[in-house]
Amino acid sequence: MNSSFRILIKSPKFMFGACMLLAMIGLVLIYPLFNRNDPLEMIALAYQPPDSKLLLGSDNFGRDLFLELIYGIRTSLQVGLIAGVFATVIGLVIGLASGYIGGMIDNLLTAITNIFIVIPSFVILILISVSIDSRSSFVTAVIIGITSWPWTARAVRAQTSSLRNRDHVNIAKISGYSTPRIILSEILPYIASYVVMAFVLQTASGILSEASISMLGLGPYNTISLGIIMNWALVFEAPVAGAWWAFIPAAISIAIITFSLYMMNTGMDEIFNPKIRS
Repeated sequence: MNSSFRILIKSPKFMFGACMLLAMIGLVLIYPLFNRNDPLEMIALAYQPPDSKLLLGSDNFGRDLFLELIYGIRTSLQVGLIAGVFATVIGLVIGLASGYIGGMIDNLLTAITNIFIVIPSFVILILISVSIDSRSSFVTAVIIGITSWPWTARAVRAQTSSLRNRDHVNIAKISGYSTPRIILSEILPYIASYVVMAFVLQTASGILSEASISMLGLGPYNTISLGIIMNWALVFEAPVAGAWWAFIPAAISIAIITFSLYMMNTGMDEIFNPKIRS
């Protein structure tokens, strides 16, 4: 693990993405310590342009957009991380079980995975979001996570299938190891790097999904996220009013976060993928 990390930090792409992401995280953690104001407090006129007091101007309600942006980034990151954990864990469990056990279990889990792949996950996400009356950021993240696991499951299944007949796995079977122990000790360590990459991609996908449904008005209630900020800008016609500061900074923030995650994933892929490394 230590040697892999030492190799990883030598990847310019991974380090560039990691530094960008850490800078965003540092900003959302440190800035609220200096500015303890309520981001939903109305302190100015509607769509007041940026100035020395309001770095990004005000929104349609006269609220500090820069402070809203900070809290929006924090919420979107939280949603992305929670969604990434759920999607990765579900996909990992289904992929490992399907790839190692095989037989009827494999056929059943593969059929379920294919059904979820055929039906667009965004459609399922919208239908579930509409059917739930009260949506917190955590509930939204869980909904995103349980609708975006199929591709991870399919990829993990393929890798597990290629490992289940290796010598070290056969030796573990002969030694009388249980199926869960074989999966955890003889298979999972060999695909750990791929699981981390899948988590990074699922986190980025979760952030984009939250922004998409929030722009449709189906995001979390009683909170601020990057998607909700853009939804407010569209509903209250910020583009028509020429208030670019009401939506462009939020869009740029989404782009920076997702780009940094994709750069980290690309860097890890170049290190851990033997085909690319060769």
